[in-house]
Amino acid sequence: MIIRYQTASDAYTTYRLHEPDGEPRCTELCTLADGYTYVAVPEGVTLPTDQPAEIADSIETVTLTAELRAQIKAVSPHAQLIAQRVIDRIRERYSVDDELFFARIMIGSQAGLYTLEPGEMAEVEAFKTWVEAAREWGRNERAALGL
Repeated sequence: MIIRYQTASDAYTTYRLHEPDGEPRCTELCTLADGYTYVAVPEGVTLPTDQPAEIADSIETVTLTAELRAQIKAVSPHAQLIAQRVIDRIRERYSVDDELFFARIMIGSQAGLYTLEPGEMAEVEAFKTWVEAAREWGRNERAALGL
């Protein structure tokens, strides 16, 4: 679940969301231009009822639209780190040049401009399996954040 709230400040304090003690922890995803801070609250976690009065009225559960998901993913350091780790996982085995080679031979093959040599299709399938495993890991990590 994702909630949002508006932080508040006075001369002495910035008021932020109180989280429950212990694990699992909530994850502050980002603050968007709408002035709200978006927070991922893990399943089964209940926020404390003793929220600061200065922010309590602004706390609400978010209905995640495709547009809002895209906005959060674009600015959330957590989402950006997941995206980079997906790339890093792919690069553990395949370089950008490898990726371009596979794209080139598959497009050429589908267009009838290239004939796959023996073993190339197996290489393409291995690449595809590796990339899809990395992408699935990323999807699972984003899902854990409610994205």
